[in-house]
Amino acid sequence: MAHTATNTDFAASHPVFARMLDALKNFGTAYIEARSRQGQIAAYQAMSDAELAERGIERDNIVRHVFADTYYL
Repeated sequence: MAHTATNTDFAASHPVFARMLDALKNFGTAYIEARSRQGQIAAYQAMSDAELAERGIERDNIVRHVFADTYYL
């Protein structure tokens, strides 16, 4: 009994498909980076406890505060 396995790279053999796939990945990456709130979280974490208290935020609730409009936390 013979067994044969053939592996081909579909994207390499179809450049139009490869370009479309790359464009989709680039769009997804750009979308995720645009929606990232890591900078805002880092800015709050860099503040002192007194500065956070002035804004009504506890250090343990920074992430909850940043994502309050998006998620019900």
